Amino acid sequence: MVIPVQDAPAVTRDAFRALMGSHPSGVAVITTSDAQGTPYGFTCTALCSLSLDPPQLLVSVSNTGSTLPILAARGAFTVNFLHGAGRRAAEVFAGPAAERFRSVAWRPGPATGLPVLAEDAHASAECRVARLIPADDHTLVIGEVLDTETHAPATDAAPLLYGMRRYATWPAG
Repeated sequence: MVIPVQDAPAVTRDAFRALMGSHPSGVAVITTSDAQGTPYGFTCTALCSLSLDPPQLLVSVSNTGSTLPILAARGAFTVNFLHGAGRRAAEVFAGPAAERFRSVAWRPGPATGLPVLAEDAHASAECRVARLIPADDHTLVIGEVLDTETHAPATDAAPLLYGMRRYATWPAG
């Protein structure tokens, strides 16, 4: 038997942000480019694996940012999983769009030609958009993974985490 949930006051935006901020997440930079090759990207902590067969991941993208329409039109994106020394890239891609790709090293990925941040990421995954699912102020982007890379010296670099309004690296151990 299912017991219905009674109507309750909505949690405030600030309370929800504090709740989610208390849970550390890995940090990635999602990149794509438009038809003219102009790169776009943003810092993301809202992503997860979705399926092994086929290999898919899920990224939550703000509807108000500049990257979502470009990503949707291109039909592809790259997830750059940052290592601890990639904190500067995380900060750059969380800031104003104009300076993002002038401030970090990047190269085209082998499968899609989309930006890969090999110096700041311990790994990257190039993806084809499988589905876009509207979810209020965000869109859930399901990506089919086309190619993965591990970047040197990433095998020695600890992943970058974000939580409680600060960056940290995965503890050694």
